[in-house]
Amino acid sequence: MLNIIWDTRGYFFWLLVVSLFCWILERLFPWRKDQPAFREQIGQDFFWLVFNGHYAGILAAFLGAYVLNQFSAALASIGLPAPENIRLLAGTPLWLQFVIFIFAKDFLEWLIHNLLHRVSWLWEFHKLHHSIEKMDWIGNMRFHWMEIVVYKSLSYLPLVILGVDGRVILWIAIVSTLIGHLNHSNLKISWGPFRYLLNSPRMHVWHHDIILHGDYGKNFGVVFSLWDWLFGTAYLPPDHAGKLQPDQLGFDDMDRFPRGLLPRLIYPFWKRSG
Repeated sequence: MLNIIWDTRGYFFWLLVVSLFCWILERLFPWRKDQPAFREQIGQDFFWLVFNGHYAGILAAFLGAYVLNQFSAALASIGLPAPENIRLLAGTPLWLQFVIFIFAKDFLEWLIHNLLHRVSWLWEFHKLHHSIEKMDWIGNMRFHWMEIVVYKSLSYLPLVILGVDGRVILWIAIVSTLIGHLNHSNLKISWGPFRYLLNSPRMHVWHHDIILHGDYGKNFGVVFSLWDWLFGTAYLPPDHAGKLQPDQLGFDDMDRFPRGLLPRLIYPFWKRSG
């Protein structure tokens, strides 16, 4: 329990470092030069940064530890080992743990991100993230705390049996945050030939287009764009098309979505049908 909380605090330090780094990059190399540094609702997004990057993580650690203890006890009662004791990657080099874990984690998160768009009640939580109207680095942290519960719950079993070292988990959290910040940033980055592997702001901005490209959208990748290219959910207009970003971000009924902080927290639970 204490180790989980300590790792969360260590992550928050790196979250601030990565955030400052991306903010500086946006000031030096802005893609949309008319976009101000302190745009509308930036104060609310700083709340999401601190709450989701720190307090929600601590809360999830406490609740998760309790649930996992109960789950492990239930498995032990029927003679099965606790998932965290399987440790498939125990003793392997840290670099190999890093490579396997980041690809496994990202693929699972790609699948879960798809679910957030395809399952109607999950979409009500995910709408908060898609309420972004001006893309910049801090938009990466605008999401409902329930998404943490969904991601952690659905990815727990496949990932915990790998038994990855805690240092590797922290490294991957830092890298994932950096890529996530960059994907939402006001930076014209495409990664050139590596665009078929890594997600980018050039690609991810189309995921936030108010116009759906496909039944449920496109570009669900978190760190890697690889999964979108492999499974046919990639959308990236070529540079010569003359249109590098959407005309408007959001979703089709955004005028009915609350703009206040507290209403956005409770909206998915109290949304009236119709």
